Amino acid sequence: MYFGVNDILVLSQALWALTDGIHIKLFQPTRPKPVPRNNSSSIITAFDMGISDEEWERLQKAIDWPIPDQEITHLSQSTSPVHSTFSIVGLKESYKVGEKISVIITARDHNKNLKRYGGDFFKAKLFNAELKASVYGEVVDHRNGTYSVALLLPWEGQAQVSVRLEHSSEVVQILKKYRESSFPRSHYNGYFEGPGLNETKIFEVVECNLKWGADGSWRKGDCCCEYKDIKTGTVWQCERPKELSCDHLVHHSYGHLESPLNLFENLTNIAISGDIKIINVLPTTAPIGKFNGTMEKCRSGMTTPVPAGFYLNDVWKSFVCNTRQFSPAQMANCLKNKIVYLMGDSTTRQWFEYLERNVPGKCDSVFSIQLFNIQLDSMYNYKFNKVLTYKDLHYISNDIDEMAGGPHAVIVFTFFAHLVFHPITFYVYEVARIRQSVVALLRRAPETTVIIKSGNTAGLKYIVTPLMFRDIDGVIFLDVWQMTSCHYLREHIHPGPVVIANEVNMFLSYVSPSCGLFKLVLFHKENGKLSWLREG
Repeated sequence: MYFGVNDILVLSQALWALTDGIHIKLFQPTRPKPVPRNNSSSIITAFDMGISDEEWERLQKAIDWPIPDQEITHLSQSTSPVHSTFSIVGLKESYKVGEKISVIITARDHNKNLKRYGGDFFKAKLFNAELKASVYGEVVDHRNGTYSVALLLPWEGQAQVSVRLEHSSEVVQILKKYRESSFPRSHYNGYFEGPGLNETKIFEVVECNLKWGADGSWRKGDCCCEYKDIKTGTVWQCERPKELSCDHLVHHSYGHLESPLNLFENLTNIAISGDIKIINVLPTTAPIGKFNGTMEKCRSGMTTPVPAGFYLNDVWKSFVCNTRQFSPAQMANCLKNKIVYLMGDSTTRQWFEYLERNVPGKCDSVFSIQLFNIQLDSMYNYKFNKVLTYKDLHYISNDIDEMAGGPHAVIVFTFFAHLVFHPITFYVYEVARIRQSVVALLRRAPETTVIIKSGNTAGLKYIVTPLMFRDIDGVIFLDVWQMTSCHYLREHIHPGPVVIANEVNMFLSYVSPSCGLFKLVLFHKENGKLSWLREG
């Protein structure tokens, strides 16, 4: 699938000299590699991904996004964050806690013309900076250039509305074409070491990457050394070294990201103008407990409403289940006799660091936080080394297969961030492999706690994982995206300490809803090796 000329025009222009108008500077981005269409064997099927045709069809419908119904020939026709606006419908002098306000978003292009189709990615929230309060609002696309938001008023006091344009509909379509490509956009380095002449050593660094699909090599011909994981079937390739053989691969590191948005950072996540009037919220006569979060015990099988909760005084009050606030001593007490395995990326590392800082040392405790990564995710390890041993790279599904599980075991994993620019088909394949391993684990040890942590920032791939795990009894999907999206801190893949603290409190509310019944066991296993053991 190639970009057309018009696609290039839409996204190959960066914006912004804020004078009397919008000035456009032209760039020529790299053309994405096409998905082969002339050979049916090159098309990745549901069978290749390890799922049924029916499930693949459901997933495709779930991640579908409205597309422009007309030809876009110039950036000026795309959605402008400068000229798009929002307004509060029927704003009153005051409201009561628990009521809602309605907001209308009107999208305009860079010529100030009304947009006639939808597909823009807007984000909306209600906030009060002094109260450190905020709540997320779901944006409804009417597919005609207008959008609506219903915002809950969950706290007493004042509030304001904030709306941001994350991506225009035109940018979304470019991202969609990258997503549907069968070639990865993240690149890695392989380090080969071996003996040379006269007792010297030879060092060679080459590019490595995923091989995906029948024709999915990013290099053609007899180019590469291939390393296939027997259990997952995933093939890893490295360019063939000039002097050394393939069995001399020793180390691995992250290389670079081929992002379609590198030139357009100033066009994403921009606040649009609108009603900045203060909304006055008075106390309600209804039972106040309803708006202080729910008292329902946290457990698997719970759904995430919109909003999922809200912040007040920097404390997340969940509408999903009774999310408690834990002191350091309570954290230690509530994790007694638990072995916690954290797998995935640097966002789970943030949880590890938070627990390490906050759980007191003398509680007969050792934290077991194992930062196992999918092989593609292993450009990061716990000590932030840029280069790590290739043999220490792990696949989450393989590590789960080796776990005994049981009532003491808590397994947490996330794998969203590092796979954003990899093909959607590969993402589904990886989720299917992990799902298979989780099902087997819960079959042999049904009392194991399995928690999937969502990404801190969202994309359409974010939808895939909960859908693929929704019918698996005993799996907890911890949706933290709204917690990041609505907070007054700028949304970031690595949110600030206050957001992490609330995420961990939610995690603990699921792990130990009845505190004091368990004993904490925590050690650190780095890159597959037990590096230290601490006991209080």
